[in-house]
Amino acid sequence: MKLGKYSLGIGDRFAHQGEAQLAAIMQAKKSGIEVTPVWNKSFREHTTIKSEPISTRKEADSAVKALNFKGSYFVDADHVGMSNIDFFIDTSDFFTLDVADFIGRSADAGDIQTFVNQHQSFVGQFELPGWEQKIEITNAAIRRIATKFLYAIKEAAKLYRYIANSKHNDSFIVEVSMDETDEPQSPLEMMFILSALAKEGVPVQTIAPKFTGRFNKGVDYVGDLAQFTKEFEQDVLVVKWAINEFGLPANLKLSVHSGSDKFSIYQPMHQILKKYNAGLHLKTAGTTWLEEVIGLAEAGGDGLNVAKQIYKNAYGRFDELCTPYATVIDVKKKELPTPKAVEAWDSETYANTLRHDPNNPLYNLQFRQMIHVAYKAAAELGDRYLSALTKYRDIIAMNVTTNIFERHIKPLYVD
Repeated sequence: MKLGKYSLGIGDRFAHQGEAQLAAIMQAKKSGIEVTPVWNKSFREHTTIKSEPISTRKEADSAVKALNFKGSYFVDADHVGMSNIDFFIDTSDFFTLDVADFIGRSADAGDIQTFVNQHQSFVGQFELPGWEQKIEITNAAIRRIATKFLYAIKEAAKLYRYIANSKHNDSFIVEVSMDETDEPQSPLEMMFILSALAKEGVPVQTIAPKFTGRFNKGVDYVGDLAQFTKEFEQDVLVVKWAINEFGLPANLKLSVHSGSDKFSIYQPMHQILKKYNAGLHLKTAGTTWLEEVIGLAEAGGDGLNVAKQIYKNAYGRFDELCTPYATVIDVKKKELPTPKAVEAWDSETYANTLRHDPNNPLYNLQFRQMIHVAYKAAAELGDRYLSALTKYRDIIAMNVTTNIFERHIKPLYVD
């Protein structure tokens, strides 16, 4: 299987927006851009709302059939490890191998020395095509990188081989994820990480590094935009070079996790992708859930009441809901509105407070992040929430499609 040049991870907490999401992909096609949809849902999300991976597969297949979509599409077992891989084996054809927890664990000393010996040709002044300056590479640097990352790469290889033994070797896509860790990987580290993956025989098609800055869920990028732009361009060059140097899949590309709503970095990314004719995978897991809540609020009536109830139920469980996402949210509790204040809001106030429009004076990024992690509170409403999704399907779908196409696909992929 081969992932297209441009792809989008379209997560959907409650598996109701498949058609609305796919409609955005089909709009892109009309604009002359092929974007491959990848429905993704993590073990944590399934566990939180008590769903099964088959629901994601059914959602994707049903949407494709309903809209007569003719392109490739995939279902991603998002952020998997050996502890939960069996949960996804039968229903997924895209696997995001999360090895972030293994970064920093030292591999066998003999394996590290072998890795250093295998890369002697890179020692000295190394010139990467497209890079403005030569890179000084030492044996000490290679050893440091191997010590930090080789164990994690071997875990990725072990996980890949386990999946391959359960499925046909060419029947799934492999992504390697290193984003949920404390420190970003430098472009130099990326060079040797990709070499290690190649030597382990992992046919990685996308790789998700941790970049400089904060990639908080559902809100804009926080960090040094110039530094990110430089780093992203260097990583694109490393990937482009590594394909030929190490014999990795020709369609290997970067993956940006927690990529939804990072509006300030989309234009620099777009320019770099065009400059080097490079591909990209962007994961937008939580943005569809937020658009569901916006749609409910705009619908008024019981839709608005459900949206208010979700916030009320979540507000008093701040630590419970926010702690699992501590690395990807920064919610300032004191800047959150009280449930009593929200109870008095009309549809427009609720929607504009939640919708990611920095130019709207009502927009509150604290409120948006809090709702982002509040999907557990929605799940606990059971049939009341799911019935509301069905009842207000049209207005929700309009928000979901517009958000994905206008705010994500167009600025990233469409000229």
